[in-house]
Amino acid sequence: MSRTYKILLIDDEQSILDMLALQLQSEGYKVYTAANADQGLEKLSCEPDMILLDINMAGMNGLDLCAKIRGFVACPILFLTARITEQDKVNGLLAGGDDYITKPFSMDELLARMTAHLRREERNHTKTQGRFSEEMMIDYGKRKIYIKGSPVELSNKEFEIIKLLSRNAGQVFDKERIYEHIWGFNAEGDCSVIKEHIRKIRIKFAEYTDKTYIDTVWGVGYRWKN
Repeated sequence: MSRTYKILLIDDEQSILDMLALQLQSEGYKVYTAANADQGLEKLSCEPDMILLDINMAGMNGLDLCAKIRGFVACPILFLTARITEQDKVNGLLAGGDDYITKPFSMDELLARMTAHLRREERNHTKTQGRFSEEMMIDYGKRKIYIKGSPVELSNKEFEIIKLLSRNAGQVFDKERIYEHIWGFNAEGDCSVIKEHIRKIRIKFAEYTDKTYIDTVWGVGYRWKN
């Protein structure tokens, strides 16, 4: 391979995750694993070059997960599943999958299909940078945020604040640092505007969710909740 590709494996069978991770790592891939859809959403921040996704998982199944993320993730999604009916294959493709490999499968076949899709992707590479959770999706490239599928209207500065905090989740930023990062060191203004921008962001988020994404660390600043 010309570079190290990142592969995200999502499957609720730990033995399959372990086996595939070991095999793919031996082939030179960088592998991330998730045992369910919620973990898969969190791991999407690694910006995978390909997703290998099981369909028949507890909770949110692979078809629903694929449909949820497809509008925000451009990389190939290959279904790995024991389902074998023609309708299952149709449903997988309609959900946004790029290929369908039935269990049990040979590693040679899987690797060949992966290589074909990655080569095709190299010819037309449009990777999306984003952050994903169960209800929120942030597309940094297109500067868009969706909560439960609904777009959130934000000003440029509001989006920049969210971008800074969310890309450094868990890290605390004081108002001065946020102001300098977004407005610049030589900007003429007052960092007190950060408090008002945070207030407006919270109001907009509250129209769609009860979840608090930006914490106030009293006497220190703000942080994005992991």
